[in-house]
Amino acid sequence: MGVDIIVGLDIGTTKICAVVGEVRPEGLEIIGMGSHPSEGLRKGVVINIENTVDSIKAAIEEAETMAGCEIGSVYAGIAGGHIEGVNKPGVIALKEKEVTKKDIERVIETASAVAVPMDREVIHTLVQEFIVDDQDGIVDPLGMSGVRLEAKVHIVTGAVTSAQNIIKCANRAGLDVYDIVLESLASSEAVLSKEERNLGAALIDFGGGTTDLALFSKGAIKHTSVLALGGDNLTYDIAVGLRTPKLEAEKIKIKYGAALSSMIGKDETIEVPGVGGRSPRTLSRQILGEILEPRVEEIFTLIYEELVQSGYDELASSGVVVTGGSAELPGISEMAEQIFSAPARVGYPQDVDGLVDLINKPMYATAVGLVLYGAKTYKQKKKFRIRDSNIFHLVMARMKRWFKDIV
Repeated sequence: MGVDIIVGLDIGTTKICAVVGEVRPEGLEIIGMGSHPSEGLRKGVVINIENTVDSIKAAIEEAETMAGCEIGSVYAGIAGGHIEGVNKPGVIALKEKEVTKKDIERVIETASAVAVPMDREVIHTLVQEFIVDDQDGIVDPLGMSGVRLEAKVHIVTGAVTSAQNIIKCANRAGLDVYDIVLESLASSEAVLSKEERNLGAALIDFGGGTTDLALFSKGAIKHTSVLALGGDNLTYDIAVGLRTPKLEAEKIKIKYGAALSSMIGKDETIEVPGVGGRSPRTLSRQILGEILEPRVEEIFTLIYEELVQSGYDELASSGVVVTGGSAELPGISEMAEQIFSAPARVGYPQDVDGLVDLINKPMYATAVGLVLYGAKTYKQKKKFRIRDSNIFHLVMARMKRWFKDIV
């Protein structure tokens, strides 16, 4: 596989999606995509290795056929309730009275020196800003004069076993993993504009198993969190409320669902298949809205409370962007506006060419974002293959390389 081919692998709870992008001088072009139902995950975490491997293989084969190339390496997404984000500062004295590359490395290492339990691993160390003496908001301090250099970083950690299982599944499917990327961070690459990142925006990735939050301000990530509720909960509520099989409940949600019951006409009806061979029933579509609205409201309220608790809620100046498969539910942006008291929109993948019509859906935001993330970083990365026995050493080696590469 040529170095100019980047593959994003979104290992989701409801689907596994592979998107193939080609890096060209004029930009990134999407040349292939493959998707397959996911049967080996629950709430973003792998619970069945073999089922997940089979789904990955099916998605990769479809993407290879469409793109006309062989896929050997991927950027894989990670999510789940085990993900935690924390902000940390680091301060050093400048020996030469001028900021050097070594100083930047040193201050990032100082800020990153947090006690991480043995069962957790650092997934990202994201620089928010540098401060030279009392001058804050600096993106690149190299060459600046001063006596004191400070860095503020956002550290994302996750369960070692979850990262391990994602890499194990990719390896068993015949794939190397270039990097593991937080799914909300990947989605932000695809759906947020530069202005939104600078002014401040809350990205909500409303997926099948989890709902992920990422808050951006002044071009940097300020807060991340993962809520272990998502579109699958909506489907389950429909299955229970309408007494219909889960597979049929999913179809009903996609075809007739709405986040606000007020958007549904009082005279509209739906046909609901029965359980165990029972005959189908005709019900008011209003009932479906009354089932979905409280659950969507609950999920958005929990995300809003998380945002308020973080203390960064006022930073979302430009509003809320909702993406992910569940964002396609009619009325989702209106519900977000009600809960967050801010402008809201549905996030579609942007800044890519090629098979735009095919991937122009919120459900593909993470996979497209993984490709965009990879396109920014692939020249500095070395391909690696994490094995069970040395995951700690290799992930730490990757982080050390990352510290060197960002400057």
